[in-house]
Amino acid sequence: MFVKMICYGGIDWHDSKMIIQQMKWENQYTVKNYCEKIRLYDQWCIDSFGSKPGQLYHANILDYKAYMRTVKNYSAKSVNNHLSSLRAFNEFLIAIGAQTEMVIHRTDFMKIQVQYANPCTVEKKDVEAFRQRLLESGNKRDYAIVTLYTYTGIRRSECVSLRLDQIDLVAKEVYVIGKGDKQRTVYLNDKTVHAIREYLKVRRSESPYLFVSRQAEQLSPSRINQIFNQYSDVITPKMLRHYFCSNALDSGEYKIHEVANQAGHSNVQTTLIYSNPSARAMKEKANKL
Repeated sequence: MFVKMICYGGIDWHDSKMIIQQMKWENQYTVKNYCEKIRLYDQWCIDSFGSKPGQLYHANILDYKAYMRTVKNYSAKSVNNHLSSLRAFNEFLIAIGAQTEMVIHRTDFMKIQVQYANPCTVEKKDVEAFRQRLLESGNKRDYAIVTLYTYTGIRRSECVSLRLDQIDLVAKEVYVIGKGDKQRTVYLNDKTVHAIREYLKVRRSESPYLFVSRQAEQLSPSRINQIFNQYSDVITPKMLRHYFCSNALDSGEYKIHEVANQAGHSNVQTTLIYSNPSARAMKEKANKL
């Protein structure tokens, strides 16, 4: 777990690069995100009472939770993300003997009402037209990225963190490290395998990461956004992940727990929010009333 690399007060929270270099499998963007949330809590402590405490206190956590909700206007989901980072840090402090008990409990997390997602706003023809534009561009890397998104529902951070040794094109499998360093096997269809193989033929880099550029040995999440924006004014990485989940469920080829595995949902209730039909299907059903 990433927090095993951190020593409270011993490493500057901005220095996530040093932490990442010591890790083999962890998602570096998840690490940076966690480090940033711990740093923000640190700064709140300094601003609130002038110093950084040597350990975590439940009373401080409750005050910080209230601050995030009332002053920062964070959503319940965002508050829970911050608490998850601090809870992981709490576990680490206990492991190194800097703290004796857990002070962040599951009951401290905010309840989030599960709602259905809006009907998927892109249809198969839109996605296929998007992929075709990338194919005709001749950029095999970008085409492989979008094809991977289309047929796996992989997250942006997972995509840029994929390493060559996590991919088995013969077995048609990808070993993915997702949120909270949770590991899963994602299965590839023939289109995705072909797209990646074609990209590897022209890939010129010694980087351990699958997707690289001339400027860096690893693509950044913002670069993924730029790729999408270059070829579409509508489709985004998140929208394409939404499309995969909705399309997989709507096709009847996947069971809910299978889609949950592909997308990295720890709870099938999360997958169920994508069970809404497309906007067109909703309109067709309305006309039958």
